[in-house]
Amino acid sequence: MRERHASRGARRAREFEAFVAGAAGRLLHAATLLTAEPPDDHPRARRLLALSLAHTYACWDRLRGEDPYDLARRYLVTRFARESRHRYGGGLGRSRRRPAGPLGGLDPQERLVLVLRLYEGVAEEQTAALLGLPVARVRTLCDRATAAVLHPSAGPVRPVTQAKAATP
Repeated sequence: MRERHASRGARRAREFEAFVAGAAGRLLHAATLLTAEPPDDHPRARRLLALSLAHTYACWDRLRGEDPYDLARRYLVTRFARESRHRYGGGLGRSRRRPAGPLGGLDPQERLVLVLRLYEGVAEEQTAALLGLPVARVRTLCDRATAAVLHPSAGPVRPVTQAKAATP
């Protein structure tokens, strides 16, 4: 009995090590994009990655066919959202101190949506469900964040209303 348990533990460790070898780089990159830290120094991103991998390892035996990458990414994203709400006071709004880099001008919620939609390729509906937002809000956040990254000197993007669009 003890040998079978030890064998199962060794197999679990090998499977998890293989997963980490294949997924840790991409998850760290996603965490670095979320935190908007400089590429040479990203302690928050490394912490998010470590927490995400620890959670995934703890759930490893219960995955039952679920993709471990999806589980790790989901934990990484929800942990970032929770920490951002706590750090920036109640909402995923704009922080007082802006991180540097191309995504530094975005608020945490815009970074979340942009990373999930464009870097990770998660569908709008899945992103909305993961973040607890309406699909239209995810679409708006993605459009606004994309415009801000592509045209940083233009300032904040304001949505155009129907009445303004019709006026010459």
